[in-house]
Amino acid sequence: MIRFILLQNRQGKTRLAKYYVPLEDSEKHKVEYEVHRLVVNRDPKFTNFVEFRTHKIIYRRYAGLFFSMCVDITDNELAYLECIHLFVEILDHFFSNVCELDLVFNYHKVYLILDEFILAGELQETSKKAIIERMGELEKQE
Repeated sequence: MIRFILLQNRQGKTRLAKYYVPLEDSEKHKVEYEVHRLVVNRDPKFTNFVEFRTHKIIYRRYAGLFFSMCVDITDNELAYLECIHLFVEILDHFFSNVCELDLVFNYHKVYLILDEFILAGELQETSKKAIIERMGELEKQE
């Protein structure tokens, strides 16, 4: 199960945070700080999986953004790494070459995309085509 998803830039600004487990605001800020410190200072030669408390952080860096997921210790790391890549591909397709400003100014659409393929901490849809078609339908309704 996915505990939370974070998108952070190199300076530590959180651009997206989606929690699937209840946490206090102070705990959320603490977690965001710890995850950022953990992934930014990590050598690129190491794997993109790191233990975090009693869970695992799976992260990937795209340009200046770190996409991080906290999952259960027994979950498949490669499946979630692929999930991060799918999310980035969908964002890239939807925003036509996505950048950090797209995430800042269109955060509601980013959350909508995320909700289309992750529900309650579980991966629901893995088809890029199906997600993009659904987003197209939602865009027409607006």
